Amino acid sequence: MAYSFHWLAFFCFSFLLFLLINLPQFGLAWSMEPDVPPTQGFVSLPLNRSYYHIQKPYDVPEDQRYCFLHGVHKCWVYSTDKPHTTTSQTMPRTEIAIQGYNYSSGVWEFEAYGYVPSGTSGVCIMQVFGASAPHATTLMLRVYNGSLTYYTAPVLVPNIYDKWFKLNVVHDVDAAKVRVYIDGCLKIEADGRGGTSHAFKCGVYAQKNDSFYMESRWKDIKVLRKCGP
Repeated sequence: MAYSFHWLAFFCFSFLLFLLINLPQFGLAWSMEPDVPPTQGFVSLPLNRSYYHIQKPYDVPEDQRYCFLHGVHKCWVYSTDKPHTTTSQTMPRTEIAIQGYNYSSGVWEFEAYGYVPSGTSGVCIMQVFGASAPHATTLMLRVYNGSLTYYTAPVLVPNIYDKWFKLNVVHDVDAAKVRVYIDGCLKIEADGRGGTSHAFKCGVYAQKNDSFYMESRWKDIKVLRKCGP
């Protein structure tokens, strides 16, 4: 029995050693390092109501499409609404456009808690504005029938309705990369789209096949910038 036990222990040790040595060959990784928070190395910048520009249908008062109550920004729009300016040919929107922090280089981050009620569909809820033609944006996060998507695909979260989620979007302009985290988990890393000026927006911006009523809510909005190399 003692001989069998020692042989089994030796076999198990050898097998574990084999796995540790060969994991990379199988496309796997075993890291002992903890997950790095997406805000590590970033500094949160001053942000208050004076930094928010509410883009809403040009023919209705702001309080009919946007409100801020108990720390929550609520944005809503209808598919029959007018665009945000008399000359715009874009779809209806009610968006919080963050002014004063337009950027063209460095590493920037948007952080907030978002909420999308059931029924809201065919809509962009957050974007990194600015890109090289023919694109207008570097990133769009949209909702289609309850799924949170990067543009139209892929799906990042299959069921986003009726729950608060933490969103972090990191845009590395110089490396031309953008990363999206939901509740601290990296969901996608995508290529940048060029452009000389970028800004963050959140709210509701109708896309194709939009629902009649669209709404999103936001709280604890932050803009951060990476300091140092």
